[in-house]
Amino acid sequence: MAFFRGLTAVSRLRSRLTQEATTLGGVRWLQMQSSSDLDLRSQLQEMIPEQQDRLKKLKSEHGKVQLGNISVDMVLGGMRGMTGMLWETSLLDPEEVPTKEQVDALSKELLSRSKVPDHVYAAIDALPSSAHPMTQFTTGVMALQVESEFQKAYEKGMPKTKFWEPTYEDCLNMIARLPDVASYVYRSDHEGGNVSAHTGHLVGSALSDPYLSFAAALNGLAGPLHGLANQEVLLWIKSVIEETGSDISTDQLKEYVWKTLKSGKVVPGYGHGVLRQTDPRYTCQREFALKHLPEDPLFRLVSKLYEVVPPILTELGKVKNPWPNVDAHSGVLLNHFGLSEARCYTVLFGVSRGIGIGSQLIWDRALGLPLERPKSVTMEWLENYCKKKAA
Repeated sequence: MAFFRGLTAVSRLRSRLTQEATTLGGVRWLQMQSSSDLDLRSQLQEMIPEQQDRLKKLKSEHGKVQLGNISVDMVLGGMRGMTGMLWETSLLDPEEVPTKEQVDALSKELLSRSKVPDHVYAAIDALPSSAHPMTQFTTGVMALQVESEFQKAYEKGMPKTKFWEPTYEDCLNMIARLPDVASYVYRSDHEGGNVSAHTGHLVGSALSDPYLSFAAALNGLAGPLHGLANQEVLLWIKSVIEETGSDISTDQLKEYVWKTLKSGKVVPGYGHGVLRQTDPRYTCQREFALKHLPEDPLFRLVSKLYEVVPPILTELGKVKNPWPNVDAHSGVLLNHFGLSEARCYTVLFGVSRGIGIGSQLIWDRALGLPLERPKSVTMEWLENYCKKKAA
């Protein structure tokens, strides 16, 4: 049945593409349609550049048009800057610091919940040796899901006001077990509003249990624009040393950075989706490194990059924030203290994410937050709306 549904979807898409020929116009499109050897992929390859240009035009000509209190730029820019979520752990209150006794009690409880079932390790072992550590980690979390208290309680039936209770049990069990799962991934023979938090909240809004929600969040975290960044930074820094040597001069480093940028690549670890100055976490890590590993060759290169990269990115004029973020530094510290498998760095990030995402999932259930379902519009709708506003 899935196969036939897939054929139906392709057929519908083909019909839609044919219908859009009337709006796209032009002899080229008609010629493309008459060529029997062109498949759907080829048709999309023809259409995509036009759609990309259409999007650029929409951004440049109408990006500031208001959609109520929302601009076209926000819609096209991944909802950046839009206030659209209730996230109770967003605010750090310096007055709400737990006592040592509270911390010790929670640590003791987490320890009592930390036993990982054998089938979780078996699931990780079943993956091919080429699986990335994040794939292994997510697989381990999904294997834990079979013990979900929320799923069991939901299937038996319970009032919404009680949803938070089995969610709490799941979250504490999950948080307690994540370090062991991550440790197993690291020592295994296998090689290997941010995206992850939002994904955890989004999936959880469908009443998926915490394991399913957190596994989805991990898949977002595994992207190179998010949690995979500190892996990419360290690999890039090592590639600089391999190509130029550890005693690279400032001028040579400038040349290397320009070469990287002109090739269409980015300097990983620089820029931030929200911050417009040096990430304070970077500053803390730099101060720690200056005290404890000032002669580490990777740290010395990171220090030179701190001097070289921001002025170059500023000169380039395309980067809103030319300053380093935490990913520019964290991998060097991990490497110095023996965690040399860069591909496992995001797994450690994932362990820490579990606490925040799990906390919010409990609040989601406790507050009875609804299914997240933002409204979407087409480029045609935006174009027509902007024309009406202009008139």
